[in-house]
Amino acid sequence: MRHRSFAAALTVGAILRMLAVLGYPGALWFSDSFIYLGVALHPEPDPARTAGYSLFLRALEPFHSLALVTGLQHMMGLGIAVMIYALARRSAVPQRWACMATLPVLLDGFEIQDEHMVMAEALFTFLVMLAMLLILRRGTHSRRVSWPIALLAGMITGCAVDVRTEGLPLLVLFPAFLLLRGSKGAPVRSDRHNGRGWVAAGTMVLGCAMPVLAYMGWFHAWTGEYMLTRSDGFYLWGRVSSFAECPVIRPPADERTLCPPGSPSDRTPPGDYIWRAPQVLGLAGGPFSAANDTLLRDFALRAIEAQPLGYLHSLLSGLAQSVQWSRRPYPNAETVYFYYFHLEPQVIPDDRSWVPGGTPFQDAVRYGRAIPSQVAEPFAILIAGYERLFFTYGPLFGLILLTGLGGVVRIRRKPARLAWCRRTGSMLPWVTAVVLLVFPIATADFDYRYVLPVLPFACLAAALAFAPMRVPVTRRPCGGPLARRTTASRHARINLLVTTNPNRRTAGLP
Repeated sequence: MRHRSFAAALTVGAILRMLAVLGYPGALWFSDSFIYLGVALHPEPDPARTAGYSLFLRALEPFHSLALVTGLQHMMGLGIAVMIYALARRSAVPQRWACMATLPVLLDGFEIQDEHMVMAEALFTFLVMLAMLLILRRGTHSRRVSWPIALLAGMITGCAVDVRTEGLPLLVLFPAFLLLRGSKGAPVRSDRHNGRGWVAAGTMVLGCAMPVLAYMGWFHAWTGEYMLTRSDGFYLWGRVSSFAECPVIRPPADERTLCPPGSPSDRTPPGDYIWRAPQVLGLAGGPFSAANDTLLRDFALRAIEAQPLGYLHSLLSGLAQSVQWSRRPYPNAETVYFYYFHLEPQVIPDDRSWVPGGTPFQDAVRYGRAIPSQVAEPFAILIAGYERLFFTYGPLFGLILLTGLGGVVRIRRKPARLAWCRRTGSMLPWVTAVVLLVFPIATADFDYRYVLPVLPFACLAAALAFAPMRVPVTRRPCGGPLARRTTASRHARINLLVTTNPNRRTAGLP
């Protein structure tokens, strides 16, 4: 009753997700979905991607319900919106702005469609947002994080990395944030669970390491290598294929066979090119062997060193696509096709095994014990039409990022003794959004699916830009409801100081 606007928005988001559930019983599929499901039924680490999401599917396998999988993912989408609203309100963001920050997550048609696929983005985003909720649970104005909470947040972050390696920079970002925030002279409680920033940061590093090292141990048991994947060289080679020119790079003899032929302008986007390039796919032992992964990585790094401006241009081009009005068929029309609801049932391949043990169709039937692809009208018509009209257009996404940046920038106040003022802090959500946006583009390629995990953190940062101002030097807000002290209380404190210490000069008192 006290949050009616957000309750209404949450209800609309739930209704839209219910349309997807009714219109498409079971789940929708992407090419990676068959790998995730195959690994869940036949546990074995995949060299091309981490299998944390497959372990999630395996935990739900006894229920034999794809509807349960997508239903939980839709609940995660709603839960992400709840966490955004809770964090914003704990930082004293007005209700209307806190509610507006959740609308892109609740109402974006592509977010809903992605939640309805057997894909890892929903679980990854939920885990990272949950870790951030624990870090900022006292509000962004507080600098205290107890070591048990830091340990739990670290374990959740490590699990997110096991789900998607795009979260690797967070293993450094989150502990660094705790270290920096705790080293700014924050008061330390006498509670044995609280300490300075280095205690929380060190504990979080330990928590992050536990799931990641456990996964690496599992990978080592199968391959003999302590790694998460053997695909970083493969994807990075695809990234440099958009600008690499061997006459400029001058690779050694053993890498010359990796040179992309022709002019860079004649090549398809990296996300499409790497899956069609014979000089990579035809390598003896496959592109995901340990030796070939090292070879591809060395060539890619050599290309970046020789053509840094070409690499920078490819990175900026990917960032520019994220804020364009129209959605291009990038990296190709076949890939983008799977990002939409359609009125025709999907055809699941049954001609070959993607993971040893069964074909994708056999795995889907074994896991769900039902016809794996269905379309039910009129619900499918409603949600399919909705997705094509209502989503976060590129310019709006750029505006959300700029708004969040406004909450990070510090503002000079007058008089000078007030030093620097800034808002109660959207630094962590905003930097997280930027990192999750840039890292996949820098290491692989731009993809509209990669933008979906960025959106919630950009929205949270934008909401925190409307939090009250505060003064770090005096730890007293420049305005707003947080810890506001009245003029009368300040005068009473001054009088107490003067009467208890007559020698104190009154001229310097605030």
